[in-house]
Amino acid sequence: MTGLSRAGFYRWRVPRQATPVEMELRDQMQKVALESPAYGYRRITHELQQRGVEVNHKRVLPMMREDNLLCVRRRTFVVTTDSRHNLPVYPNLAREITPAAMNQLWIADITYIRLRTEFVYLAVVLDAFSRRVIGWALGRTLEAELAVTALRMARMERQPSPGLVHHSDRGVQYASYAYTEMLKQHLVTISMSRKGNPYDNAACESFMKTLKQEEVYRNEYRDFHDARSSMGEFLERVYNQKRLHSALGYLPPAGFEQSGSGEACGCCAARRIGGSAPNPPGFTAFFTPEWMLSIIFRGQEQPVPRLSGR
Repeated sequence: MTGLSRAGFYRWRVPRQATPVEMELRDQMQKVALESPAYGYRRITHELQQRGVEVNHKRVLPMMREDNLLCVRRRTFVVTTDSRHNLPVYPNLAREITPAAMNQLWIADITYIRLRTEFVYLAVVLDAFSRRVIGWALGRTLEAELAVTALRMARMERQPSPGLVHHSDRGVQYASYAYTEMLKQHLVTISMSRKGNPYDNAACESFMKTLKQEEVYRNEYRDFHDARSSMGEFLERVYNQKRLHSALGYLPPAGFEQSGSGEACGCCAARRIGGSAPNPPGFTAFFTPEWMLSIIFRGQEQPVPRLSGR
């Protein structure tokens, strides 16, 4: 009459008591969620596995839902690139590159950060191989010097050999004489996205989304100095050293560089093109959207396969 099974009725009358193992799992899961509030169930699952907990995402997801730990992240996209200029632009070389080591391809971008009384701007340079932030600068204006400062930090950090390719959008800061001359003086090849095509710099766009959702939107900075201090903490200690990256086999950028092999991305790419590859030790298989293949496909001898319709 009620539409319930007998077993369901008795489960409702006598709620199941949590076992000690389940209580320990919830405790570990909540600790991870407190340390990394923006983690979804997949990253929490991999973090638990790295801490020695035997669990999969099918168990973590319902438990996070019961404990109200799932993240809901939606923000309006704001365009910050001004490509309406008469400065020289360069062809897109990055889409033909599959970096197999550090300092083969750098990617750069700029975003804005809202403070209580003003906007400030953040320029970053990432190593495309490991997604590590190797240069950054925070400023009050969108002058070319902001991007130049981030590039200068990246050069001091890495000291790359000639042959490096630098990729960015066509923004006036990256097309400026000061920026392009600095690249040319150090024998860096310049690459730029096609006009109005964010997919050409998808890895950097993805980083900016992570920065906004996991740091900027979760804080209210008092002033410029507070924002600069918080940015340094997040970029250097959290993102580079601790945050698990799905495209790196759920390793942080620094850990991926220390591993020195790039095997995680090779496995991921093999699964995406229908091949078979062993999972990295301690990790389970994970799904990568098709349009991101060109960004995470690295460590292979063949060039990135072109996807139809892109």
